[in-house]
Amino acid sequence: METALTRLVGVEHPIVQTGMGWVAGPRLVSASARAGALGILASATMTTEQLRQAVREVTSRTDAPFGVNLRADAGDARERVRIIIDEGVRVASFALAPSRELIAELKDAGVVVIPSVGARRHAEKVAAWGADAVVVQGGEGGGHTGDVATTVLLPQVVDAVGIPVIAAGGFHDGRGLVAALAYGAAGIAMGTRFLLTSDSTVPEAVKARYLAASVKDVTVTTAVDGLPHRMLRTELVETLERSGRGRALLHAVRRAAGFRKLSGLSWAAMIRDGLAMRHGKELSWSQILLAANTPMLLKASMVDGRTDLGVMASGQVAGLIDDLPSCAQLVTRVMSEAEQVLRTLPVPE
Repeated sequence: METALTRLVGVEHPIVQTGMGWVAGPRLVSASARAGALGILASATMTTEQLRQAVREVTSRTDAPFGVNLRADAGDARERVRIIIDEGVRVASFALAPSRELIAELKDAGVVVIPSVGARRHAEKVAAWGADAVVVQGGEGGGHTGDVATTVLLPQVVDAVGIPVIAAGGFHDGRGLVAALAYGAAGIAMGTRFLLTSDSTVPEAVKARYLAASVKDVTVTTAVDGLPHRMLRTELVETLERSGRGRALLHAVRRAAGFRKLSGLSWAAMIRDGLAMRHGKELSWSQILLAANTPMLLKASMVDGRTDLGVMASGQVAGLIDDLPSCAQLVTRVMSEAEQVLRTLPVPE
């Protein structure tokens, strides 16, 4: 199936595996790429040297195009951009809007720039700055999210920009792909669906927790870092939502200490990161610390399997998923379903 997305990045199918921290590592990304989708490597939880090694590991496993997700507000963003350019990575994706200068630097080197956005005005801004495409995530999507549904946000953005739009939030099968194409999208991006594959390195017990979840078990909370965050309802979420400011601060300090040991960051640097991640919001000190060490909260679940201590970012679609196919099986199934839907659509007389 050829679309503006497949032509832009050179993949076989109009499907993107999103860059999920601690989840989208070399194994998942290379499996997605070999399946014909665009795999995105998550770099926010890696040091720059780990990022370079991860990129080289993916390229050793496949010659298919793939991308790297970056935090535009990271202090070492330019160093990471240089790694992407030096290593010949095809796509740079961003969770926050990159600057005009960063976009220009990547484009001058032949890298395709695809920011993720959650509002029409953000899509218009990055399109005006030269972004090649945008991923538009509706409120159904996992992690930090907005409150506008994909079915409302997607056509709004498609009508507003003249670059390919990739739909995210609520997609897991071929029917969703066809629906997105009907709205004018060039493809779909899926996170939770790729997390729940046999190629994902997430512990099996954690995957089982996702598979057991109903749609109502996926909640949006601001208790973690002060921003709307869609995730599974876990013991940590319930504790934070019940806690007063003093108790929440104690939980935050304990977790921040763990992240400080893991990352090597100073307390001052962690607080600076937390303040930078506020995006104009009024946050308590516990939320500032939690915002700075959210990677540690994700690692507790996604790597260590401690669902009682960590957060489990999740799209609402988790409530519809009940199996763990390989990436190859998943992509083949999605495309087969899409083709079947297209064949059976009624043709107007």
